[in-house]
Amino acid sequence: MYKIIIDSCGELTEDMKQDGHFVNVPLILEIDGKQIIDDETFDQASFIRAVAESPNAPKSACPSPDAYIQEMDCDCDNIYVVTLSAQLSGSYNSACLAKDLFEEDNKTKNIHVFDSKSASIGETLIGQKIAECENAGMSFEQVVETVDKYIESQHTFFVLETLETFRKSGRLSNLKAAIAETLNIKPVMGSTEIGYIQQLAKGRGMNHAIEKMTKCVMDVTTNSEEKVLAISHCNCLERALSLKQKMEMLANFKDIFIVDMRGVSTMYAGDGGVILVV
Repeated sequence: MYKIIIDSCGELTEDMKQDGHFVNVPLILEIDGKQIIDDETFDQASFIRAVAESPNAPKSACPSPDAYIQEMDCDCDNIYVVTLSAQLSGSYNSACLAKDLFEEDNKTKNIHVFDSKSASIGETLIGQKIAECENAGMSFEQVVETVDKYIESQHTFFVLETLETFRKSGRLSNLKAAIAETLNIKPVMGSTEIGYIQQLAKGRGMNHAIEKMTKCVMDVTTNSEEKVLAISHCNCLERALSLKQKMEMLANFKDIFIVDMRGVSTMYAGDGGVILVV
């Protein structure tokens, strides 16, 4: 028996929700003093509206160690936790603390915490890889080794429609944000090897930026027929479907799936943002 715990930055597909091995542990979002739990009650449309109307940047708080411990307290022998990048959130450290505390009284459990070095559907794909390994009959140690190698090979890319959240949070100056908006510049961002964020390219307009992103994807993609590609979107399904079609024309992937973003991903990507992970 095994269980896969993923913080709520990692969206679960409908199949994963029905599978029985996966659970989400919610982060807490905050906008103008109002706290929003990033669980099944999350209302993306109202959150996007609240962020747009506020002069302040939204914030997030990672799950407490107790939230993770509650999910670890189960009948499963093998427990895996997947968190968003430790470079972007305290979720990984919280999960590691939970593991240490839980193991003091539960020494027979096998528990491992994976730093996804990604976010959103990067975590989703890692969760699916864990399940694939478990269902193939691998030992706990083999699963950890295989998934660690998978994380090292994973690449995350995203394009944002708006830079407002970065401007409000002070990560981008008002002048640079104004220039980018005036020139309709959309940055193409990606993950670094340690799970931080870097700019890879930029385009004039969303379509141009997405073209740049697909090139970045193909530059690092080999053996595509063995890989699953995932796309998450924030309130822009048609854009995600168009991106899926572009990737299908560029390479023969094992599978491509699309999910709608949950709260944390929505907060980072903003209205119209798309994330691609392979």
